[in-house]
This record gives sequence, C-alpha cells and structure tokens, in this order.
Amino acid sequence: MKLLTIIGARPQFIKASVVSRAIADQAGLSEVIIHTGQHFDANMSDIFFDQLGIPRPNYQLDIHGGSHGEMTGRMLSEIEQVMIKEKPDRVLVYGDTNSTLAGALAAAKLHIPVAHIEAGLRSFNMRMPEEINRILTDQVSDILFCPTQAAMENLAREGFSDKPVQVLNVGDVMQDSALFFSQRATAPRGFALSDGFVLTTLHRAENTDDPAKLEAIISALNMVHSAVAPVVLPLHPRTRAAIDRTGLTLNVHVIEPVGYLEMIWLLQRCGLVLTDSGGVQKESFFFGKACVTMRDQTEWVELVTVGANELVGADQANIVATVGRRYGQKIEDQHQLYGGGQAAKRIAEYLSSK
Repeated sequence: MKLLTIIGARPQFIKASVVSRAIADQAGLSEVIIHTGQHFDANMSDIFFDQLGIPRPNYQLDIHGGSHGEMTGRMLSEIEQVMIKEKPDRVLVYGDTNSTLAGALAAAKLHIPVAHIEAGLRSFNMRMPEEINRILTDQVSDILFCPTQAAMENLAREGFSDKPVQVLNVGDVMQDSALFFSQRATAPRGFALSDGFVLTTLHRAENTDDPAKLEAIISALNMVHSAVAPVVLPLHPRTRAAIDRTGLTLNVHVIEPVGYLEMIWLLQRCGLVLTDSGGVQKESFFFGKACVTMRDQTEWVELVTVGANELVGADQANIVATVGRRYGQKIEDQHQLYGGGQAAKRIAEYLSSK
C-alpha cells in the first residue's frame, strides 16, 4: 500500500516521527511525504526533521502566511497536483491544522480514502479554526484513529457508529514519541536556570490576536515570574510580533523556539506547565507535571477530569492564583489514558491489513 502523508506544523512532525518509523518497519507499506510549509521558520520545522529522524519530505510546498482561507486554498490546489502524480492508495493526515484539512479535502475530491490520526477530538468552540478543521476532516475520512475513549464517544454522539467508516481507539502517538525520545533530551543552548521554572507556551490566535486577552496574559506571566517561580517562554514568532504591536512589556525569561528534544528537556525539569497549546497539555501529563491552560475549552477533556489540567482562560487573577496553587504538583498516569506508547505500531499494523 502506498501512503501519502501530509504534514506542515510542529505537532505533526512529532507525530509523524513515530508513525513513519512504524510504517517503515511494516511489510507492505510505503510512504511519500508532503510538507506544506505551514511552519516555515527553521526552528519550527527543519529542526524537527533533523532531530527526530523523519525522512525528508518528497515534496516541499512552502505555503505559509495569508488568511486561513487563502492558505488552505493554496494547499488544496498544490496537494491535489501531487496526488494526481503519485496516485496513492491512501492519504494519511494528522491533527487539526490547515494542512490537515487541505489534504483531506484534496483526497476526498479525488476519491482517495483518508485516514485521520487524532480523530474525534472536540473543544466545542467553533470560533477555533482547529475545531472546524478537525470536524470537517473526520467527515471525509473512512478510518478514524482516535487517541482516547473520549474521542470515540464524541464520534459516536455525532453518528459515526452508523456510517461506513472504521473508528478505532489506538492511543495517542504523542505518548509514543515522548517515551521514545525522553532519553535523548538536550538542553536549549545557553540555558542556565535551575529546575522548577514555569514552562510557558503562548501562541493561540484567540489569545494573541485579542489585545485585551494578550495584555491580561502578559501581566499574569510577569506576576508569576516575580511571585511564584521563573517563567521560561520559548517565544513563537507570531506571538513576538503581537507583543511588539501592542507595546506590552514582557519581564520573563524569553528564549528562542526550541526543538522537540529541547522541549522534552524543559518538561522534565519544570515545576509546572502554563500553556494555550493543545499538544503541550498532553506532554506535561506524559512527564508528570501539572498543567494550567489559558483557554476556556480543551479537546483533552480527560486531563481535566482526572485533575491533571486546569482551565483558566485569559483571566489574569485566575492564572496567577491557579499557578501558585498547582505549582510543584506531581501527576501520575494511573489509567493509561493515552494507550501506553503503542499507538504508532497499532496504526501501521491496521493499515497494512487493509
């Protein structure tokens, strides 16, 4: 079976690192990789191929910037041309980015079956572009690889049990990756802080593009840095631009965007994770750290249910109080919420059987 894999953003590189390895080890499967270029900064894309041993993409589309519609439309057109040329048996997409949706739509219009890794996730916030992407991608996929039981239940409520599709709980490939690479973690260059810092990521458009929310979050980060523990913030280029536009002052330890192995190193040594990311919520759990999420909803509801994650929105007082209360807590994975590190193997074995 010839698989065409479409990736374009940091979390997808990490997921593909373990799935591509499992595909290579599985008899009867071959893979062609398209990198859309959605993340174009070298620290946000190329470094992941170097560090994680992902095969270099067969196609580099270099599509980035512009509105969501413009970006998705350009991707749709160029991915379609690759599909016509390569004639894959199946298309493999990951997560919920514009690259995901463009790849799934291009395949569906050419009647190429689609397998969606990380299917069934829902934040129930239709203002998030990611929510729209994941819902539409699920609708045009015929194999839905779910990472959790909650994702399975979401799809059942939406009527997928009555559709001619395969819905499978295989576990989360992010846990596979975290376990595999945990022994290879490396410190960011020049990093000299002691353990116990508050590891922070901030990039979601609903926060960075709203001046009031961004101001509240930056103020909270400055307060946490001075009152709780040093805040370490690998600063996303788009977030840096938003802070510069609004003239806000950020009084924390700002570092350049890090590679995945460096991120693991930081996760292993931090005292708490403060984020608005999706993937980082899980990564904090994989490494036993409490997470405080600066969003009003999360697609990883099971982490909230078991008390590993707490949602605080963009409320300054709530962020500071919750970080102070949760700082230093240890989190245990008592129920193997994400499959125990076998997801990629299960995915490759299932694909080879089709």
